Amino acid sequence: MSGPRPILIVDDDSSLRATLSEQLSLEGEFTAHEAGTADEASKALLAPGARFDAVLLDIGLPDGDGRDLCARLRREGVRVPIVMLTGADGESDVVRGLDAGANDYIAKPFRINELLARLRAQLRVFDNSEDAVFVVGPYTFRPASKVLQDTAKNRRIRLTEKECSILKFLYRAGGRPVARQVLLNEVWGYNAAVTTHTLETHIYRLRQKIEHDPANAALLLTEGGGYRLDPAAGRAVAA
Repeated sequence: MSGPRPILIVDDDSSLRATLSEQLSLEGEFTAHEAGTADEASKALLAPGARFDAVLLDIGLPDGDGRDLCARLRREGVRVPIVMLTGADGESDVVRGLDAGANDYIAKPFRINELLARLRAQLRVFDNSEDAVFVVGPYTFRPASKVLQDTAKNRRIRLTEKECSILKFLYRAGGRPVARQVLLNEVWGYNAAVTTHTLETHIYRLRQKIEHDPANAALLLTEGGGYRLDPAAGRAVAA
């Protein structure tokens, strides 16, 4: 299983934020961060090295309209899914939120299972879109294109489907080691014909592509009976 995905909850209702944080964190799938104002949210999302995989954004904030914040974040290059939370569910309100750049819109009061289902759906779409861009060491990683770009050296590295899946899964693990068998099952499925030797071969080839010195790996590390990415080497960025 990959590491919990960071979600930013932006709402001025502290009790609702606490409830959402608790529910999001229950199964270890997400880790919740909170902001009570548009200003706090902007600072969190636009901070250097910030990583949030999605935003739950209330419309009625004490220092502004959440839809205006959504539009501003899109102009600033924030591409992660934004799900609007609101008590106003008229057609014009929904249209205005979507026009501001929101990916989805859910009216209060909402069922937490429905919210989680919509959040997961948006994350699945995002993960396979051109907007999903991550930084791994000196590289910009675009999973949808299966490309690593080293801008400083004007170098593009093409990845195979399996190499791309390995790199993306290790990135999602948030720097924690992923056991060989877990990684094997995630990338190849439960296929009895595929052994850990297959994985080790792909790791070797991936290191040949991405490491400055493949014999002394600095990005893709072997640890704890598995592999991990150096946590200092990766962060999410705007497309």
